[in-house]
Amino acid sequence: MESPKINRIKIALVENGKTGKWLAEQVGKNEATVSRWCSNKMQPSLDTLVRISELLDIDVKDLIVSNKA
Repeated sequence: MESPKINRIKIALVENGKTGKWLAEQVGKNEATVSRWCSNKMQPSLDTLVRISELLDIDVKDLIVSNKA
């Protein structure tokens, strides 16, 4: 069973021309952790999600998959 898509970090990185390595350096995490966020195998804390939105200059809501159709 595939894990639910909760965040859009991978998409946001691509849209902003950034890499997982770049994000890992910016938030002080290792690349494996960022990779797990990008594949939705685990989720960053809310504080980290806010920091990612600041780094990418996007609304934090754009990093989360809506549960409304």
